[in-house]
Amino acid sequence: MEITDGVRRLADIYFETIQIPEKARGDAYHLALAAFHGMDFLVTWNFGHILNPRVRTVVQAINTVQGISTPIVCTPEELMEVEHED
Repeated sequence: MEITDGVRRLADIYFETIQIPEKARGDAYHLALAAFHGMDFLVTWNFGHILNPRVRTVVQAINTVQGISTPIVCTPEELMEVEHED
C-alpha cells in the first residue's frame, strides 16, 4: 500500500490524538494505511498502541469525522475465527 499525503495526514491525526510515544509513530501509520486504503481487517499482536480499546475508540471517532471506514483490528486467532464462520 502506498503512503500518500492522505495517509500521512491521517497518521499525524492519529498520532497526536492517541498520544502514543514517538517510538510508536509507525503504529499510527499502520492504522492509517489500513483505514485509508479501505482494508477490512488489520491483524496485529500490538496490544499497546493498536489493539487497545482506547486506541480503537479514538481511531473510530477520527475515521467517522473523516468519512473513512475503520477496519476491524484483531489478532491472527480472531481473524481465523471470522474466516471459519463463513
